[in-house]
Amino acid sequence: MEPVKVNILAVGRHEEILETVLRIINKSENWTAHGALTDEKAIALFEEQKFDIVLLCGGIEEECEAVLRVTFTEKDPEIIIIQHYGGGSGLLSNEIIHALSKRNSLPNSIS
Repeated sequence: MEPVKVNILAVGRHEEILETVLRIINKSENWTAHGALTDEKAIALFEEQKFDIVLLCGGIEEECEAVLRVTFTEKDPEIIIIQHYGGGSGLLSNEIIHALSKRNSLPNSIS
């Protein structure tokens, strides 16, 4: 039986940066990532499948970020939302690992 992969939705405004983020995440055998350049695409993906983490990349306007956060948490109150500003693959991986470790330490979390 294959282990369940952590499913991550990355939302950003810069195509090249988003592609890099997706490539870094998808290198991990334990993670899988899908990306969206628009709010509409991000919301549609979120409604189509179950995500464990939403990664908000730089360039998202404050108002849009607020709407996304509300939309995602209304649909899934336990969703983990990470703000990612860049800084390389090591930082990105550590942000994801840290968020997952916090989730797994909660009394009602499921590993």
